[in-house]
Amino acid sequence: MRDRSLRRAGVSFLRLMLSIVVRGAVIVTMSFVAAFGFIAGSRSPVANYDPHVFAIGVAGMFGAACGAIGLLLARMRGLKSELRAQQQRVEELADRNWELKESEERAKSFMAAQGDVIVRRDPDGRITYVNDAFCVLADRARAELVGTTFTLPVLEQGATAHSADGTRLHDQKIAADAGARWIAWREVMVRSATLPGAEMQSVGRDVTDRAQAERALADARDQAETANRAKSRFLAMVSHEVRTPLNGILGMADLLRDTALTPEQSTYVKAVKTSGDALLSLIDEILDFSKIEAGRIDLDARTFDLVALIEETAELIAPRAQAKELDIASYVEDGLPRRVIGDAARLRQVLLNLAGNAVKFTDRGGVAIIVERGIWPGEIDLLVRDTGIGIGPDEHDRIFKEFEQADGGIARKFGGTGLGLSISRRIVEHMGGRIAVESVPGSGSTFRVALALAPAADSDDAAVAPPALGGMDIMIVAASAVESALMARRLTHWGARVCVAPDEKVAAALLPERAWGAIFIDHALGRAACDALARIAAAVPRRFVLVTPAARPELPALKEAGFTSYLVKPVRAASLAARIAGGHSEFDRLGDKAEASGGTTSEDPSKGLPILVAEDNEINALLARALLTRLGHRPTIATSGDAAIDAWMSARDAGEPYAIVLMDLHMPGSDGIDATRRIRAVEADGPRTPIIALTANAFEEDRDACIAAGMDGFLTKPLDRERLAAALATAADAKAMAA
Repeated sequence: MRDRSLRRAGVSFLRLMLSIVVRGAVIVTMSFVAAFGFIAGSRSPVANYDPHVFAIGVAGMFGAACGAIGLLLARMRGLKSELRAQQQRVEELADRNWELKESEERAKSFMAAQGDVIVRRDPDGRITYVNDAFCVLADRARAELVGTTFTLPVLEQGATAHSADGTRLHDQKIAADAGARWIAWREVMVRSATLPGAEMQSVGRDVTDRAQAERALADARDQAETANRAKSRFLAMVSHEVRTPLNGILGMADLLRDTALTPEQSTYVKAVKTSGDALLSLIDEILDFSKIEAGRIDLDARTFDLVALIEETAELIAPRAQAKELDIASYVEDGLPRRVIGDAARLRQVLLNLAGNAVKFTDRGGVAIIVERGIWPGEIDLLVRDTGIGIGPDEHDRIFKEFEQADGGIARKFGGTGLGLSISRRIVEHMGGRIAVESVPGSGSTFRVALALAPAADSDDAAVAPPALGGMDIMIVAASAVESALMARRLTHWGARVCVAPDEKVAAALLPERAWGAIFIDHALGRAACDALARIAAAVPRRFVLVTPAARPELPALKEAGFTSYLVKPVRAASLAARIAGGHSEFDRLGDKAEASGGTTSEDPSKGLPILVAEDNEINALLARALLTRLGHRPTIATSGDAAIDAWMSARDAGEPYAIVLMDLHMPGSDGIDATRRIRAVEADGPRTPIIALTANAFEEDRDACIAAGMDGFLTKPLDRERLAAALATAADAKAMAA
């Protein structure tokens, strides 16, 4: 195209020069002929010669000739200028042509260096162009390929995709002399200057190394997943095998503590129990961490009572805190929805981790679990605040990593794996929340968990119906500021005027100053101080003593000292509201039991029940028998799933069916799941026997499998007397209601 343009420019220039020469010759010839004719006429004898006319004619002809010559000269100058412009244009085109050739050579060398395979085909599929790389891959010369419909031998065809510009993309595994090669093709229609229609241009790139790497990566991923599943099975097996003897150790230690022991023997048994509990906690943390690492953490979003969850968590941690003479209390800000939607089990796990750490790292003061509104709409902040050793600023991020602790030196005082905070962080982030710590060494720590918990449809914004205190003056006497500060905060929100006294001397000085409507005295001040204050405050109509569960034996004496009622620490908001509004004049033991059990009162309906225990481990069976016997029941032991089914069928046929079945999951022959299914199949048209699962595994999938098989409850070993009694009572209540 560029060569044709240059040729056309040269031809035009030649034509122009020829035209100029011809025109000049014509003008000169005409001037000569005119001058010769005029001179000849003037010399003719027949002509009337007039010199004046002759001079005028000569002058006119000379002027015309000069004008013509001037025009020719001007035209020549214009032609020379145009000629120079054309020459410059020719030079520019020559330079451009050289640049284009250089770019073409550079593009060819670049394509050759890339090694891409290029082939063009006409609409009939015949090859019109191939590059050297295609010839090498096909092992044929270019002359053999052009004009043919040759195709490369395909061993495997990949998926085809189309881009937005119409390019077709696909991979092919090609057979070649050097071995199979993977080629990534890009095919697009291009116009041809020499052929009618469009050609298909295919550009292929050798991606064999990439394909092999992807295959190796896929194989490695499969191996990792297989190894992960094997690890999970191994951990489940180890968990069961380790928990089984540990359950026996802990259970027998509990039974041994109930026997007559010397003080030295009691100390040793307590040490065994403490060590076993620590080992059990370690196993649980390692199992949780392994599940999170394997990506098997699942959330079960359901409606739950936020206030009950917080107060129950405080009560679960309370024995450990009170054993260290620490205060523990909880507070849920009024106005927050009581019932919310979320995973209550995972949230409880996080709070237990944080509160347990707070108790471990605190020697004086106490721990508070507080729930407040978050900084964003619909967000709730859960704070665990302690008065412990604190954490340095450079440790705030590190403690949330695996196997890290704030007290991580060789001579560290506190034990543990360092997994609790890491597990908590991953659970909170999986729930879409945030966790952070605010702490100064020596001034305690505050762990803040921010979560978006949507209120349930049946939620009530009032966590507790507030009593009408109407400006009542209330005094709280407590040495620790944890429980007293939260009680004062709640009572003030309910309309009371609250004064907190740190000891009995300050309280005695303040009592005469006002007409107090109620006084709360912490039993931790000491028995003598409590008795003295009760006598001094005899004029106060409501006199409450705050006691721990361990101080229950002293309640009769406290009543005699002048107290009108009592509250068990940590104090529940509902109990506080009911007691201060009701103004009980005597100690109500039944009410206290209701408070400890979450507000329900009933006789234990499971006393003396015939219970079938399916347990293959001799130690666990002995422990279950001893616990059930001490609870007043009549246990029968079956050592396998088949034996349990036979015993259950025999009792049913004899008209004396078992009231409850405790079913171990892992047994020889028929396991607990299979045995439960067979029992439920027999009961399809009859009364249903409550079945409670017993297992050493703490996995959620085990719980789900139990529920799916038709079980009514789930108990994790080692068996605890209180949890066992509560589970039996619940099962018995459910059976009574069904009947």
